[in-house]
Amino acid sequence: MLGIQKKNIHKRRTLPLVGPSVASLLLWMLVPLVMTLWFSFQRYQLLSPQNRGFIGWSNYSYLLSDPALWTALVNTLVLSGVVLIITVVLGLGLALLFAQDFPGNSVARILAISPFFVMPTVSALVWKNMLMHPVNGLFAFWSSLVGLPAIDWFGDWPMVSIILIVSWQWTPFALLVLMTALQSVDPQQKEAAYLDGAGTFAVFIHVVLPHIKRAIAMVVMIEMMFFLTIFAEIFVTTNGGPGLSTTNLAFLIYIRALLDFDIGVASAGGIIAIVLANIVAIFLIRTVAKSMDA
Repeated sequence: MLGIQKKNIHKRRTLPLVGPSVASLLLWMLVPLVMTLWFSFQRYQLLSPQNRGFIGWSNYSYLLSDPALWTALVNTLVLSGVVLIITVVLGLGLALLFAQDFPGNSVARILAISPFFVMPTVSALVWKNMLMHPVNGLFAFWSSLVGLPAIDWFGDWPMVSIILIVSWQWTPFALLVLMTALQSVDPQQKEAAYLDGAGTFAVFIHVVLPHIKRAIAMVVMIEMMFFLTIFAEIFVTTNGGPGLSTTNLAFLIYIRALLDFDIGVASAGGIIAIVLANIVAIFLIRTVAKSMDA
């Protein structure tokens, strides 16, 4: 009884301090969401702003009958899934490599992490103009050295090009998290496993991997949230094309809002994106929870 009274007194004392922060945070999150939901039920064309009104589910029915939406959804899932696999596998491999002692380890580690600190727009420009350019790019130069024709990356392999750029930028994030997790592996457990006759692969599967699976689960969850909203790399390099081959959901919303000037349809697309993100988040959170309980 005395403990409950103390808790109530503590809540009354802290409420004036915490209340404004919580209220500001709720307003900051809820106002854009409520406005997006409101606009999704409105006829709101920027080219004819006077012709506005409530139109019910028309924006949603129009968008759901648009083949571009389903193409964008497939592109979003393919782009997010492939980049996620590449970054986690490559990040884990690099983390295992940098866990070994070799000359220049610290310098190589800094160089491997540095792409994460490059702005997405800048990295897209570098890859587009200095590496993948079919005439002046470094890849075209290497191709000419072995007598092969240059590849028009953004014309012939647009989705592969976007995947390479995003993977290059986000692999260091997985590397940072997994490298930290590897440093906390108990060396005595590894030594005991080696003394019992286990090989390097068996030690990795039965000692190292169970220890870092929580870190892997966190990397998967955080990266997926960002990969669902990839925009700058697509805008700078392919502009969603050729056709709709690299248009993901975020870029489709941009097209409807700022190229078609249809705020109502774009808002409906935003709500669909929120629903998709929540479905993915629920799935990932359950996966992470199971990993932590194991």
